Amino acid sequence: MTAARKNRILVVDDAPTALDILERNLSSRGYLVLTASNVADAVKVLESSPVDLVITDYKMPKISGLDLIRHVRENYFDTEVIMITGYASVKGAVEAVKMGAEEYLPKPFTDEELFAAVERALNKRELKTMVKGGKPRISPNSYGIIGESNAVRNMLAQIGKASASSATVLVLGESGTGKELVARAIHYSSKRASAPFVPVNCGAIPEKLLESELFGYMKGAFTGATESRAGFFQTADGGTIFLDEVNEMSPAMQVKLLRVLQDKQVCMVGARKTQKIDIRIVASSNKDLQSLVHKELFREDLFFRLNVVSITVPPLRSRREDIPLLVAHFGAKFARELGKPGPVFPAETMKIFMNYAWPGNVRELENLVQRMIIMAEGKTVSIPDLPPAMRFSALSGPVPFRSLAEEEAGYIRMVLASVGGNKSRAAEILGIDRKTLRDKIKQTRTPEDKPSD
Repeated sequence: MTAARKNRILVVDDAPTALDILERNLSSRGYLVLTASNVADAVKVLESSPVDLVITDYKMPKISGLDLIRHVRENYFDTEVIMITGYASVKGAVEAVKMGAEEYLPKPFTDEELFAAVERALNKRELKTMVKGGKPRISPNSYGIIGESNAVRNMLAQIGKASASSATVLVLGESGTGKELVARAIHYSSKRASAPFVPVNCGAIPEKLLESELFGYMKGAFTGATESRAGFFQTADGGTIFLDEVNEMSPAMQVKLLRVLQDKQVCMVGARKTQKIDIRIVASSNKDLQSLVHKELFREDLFFRLNVVSITVPPLRSRREDIPLLVAHFGAKFARELGKPGPVFPAETMKIFMNYAWPGNVRELENLVQRMIIMAEGKTVSIPDLPPAMRFSALSGPVPFRSLAEEEAGYIRMVLASVGGNKSRAAEILGIDRKTLRDKIKQTRTPEDKPSD
């Protein structure tokens, strides 16, 4: 949270000295600080001007800080609360959190602890406001890419520089990060924007068809070629061709692509002459091409030809601060498409999102939000609505090993339960006689079952 944003903080404390220190320290960080010495005055301030954060003392005459927290929670959705107290206790902390305090600071606390708590509370407020509004802030120069993190800002700056030239661009990043969106941004912000943008998924086209799909073919070039047909390169003439997952190309196709990059000419399958083309090539890979070069799985000369300008798309786990913006964007998008009201993602649900690893990156998040809007019973998407993999499990950690005797005792109890306590049937299943079974039951201290045979 930057000081330039001038967040308004209301500090409530009946001790003049404490009030003065808090006001002075917070003001030094650029916050606009309002003060009140009791709850009644604090309520009047809240009614007269917008407040982003309330910092209140616990013990105050007549009306306590807990009552103020409840008042804020039930009347001001966009205002966060921090409770401070010199009477720190577990009970007090639990009560404050139950009432809705975002932070609980026991006195004495350092300036760093105060500023950190304020930062966390204001960040949570911004998160709630963005999700509630459903309209993430999008920079006019973001090319439709959602995000305000440093990683995204750096990437946008690289896109801007790449767009100003006609150089070949290599876009790197994990699956689902949005490499095609970056390629489109490069094209539509360049001088070629009015010409075609042709995306080609190299991994989705069978190897036998890839050459004819890329370069086109002449009538009679092969069985079934009843007419001549232009390929993706000819279709993209004057514009940009995006070779997605170029690492999936076979060595033979890599040679042909290298020739296109060198000569700016293509030869249709079955043709004798080449065709001159004016295109820009943007390629992508979800694998480390340099590593593939070292393993001799990708041509080194082709790698250098593609890697004139390189842009790496960060994984979602490296730009977690963008998750609320993305959730708001996708939530609003799919709600409109489905004719449903905008979804509400409570702070608890957003916390799960923020802590999740997102192996499928932005694509996984987009698909999840769409599924939640379709499947959720109400407007609010709560934790039980999320996939099991994202919810807490008491058994998620490694299960400790048990002794052989413990395993045996557990299995005997399970078999007895499955036959309703019938010892004769249990002994038969276990392959032992009744006497041995009775001895084992005594050893495991299992209560005697009622005779059933």
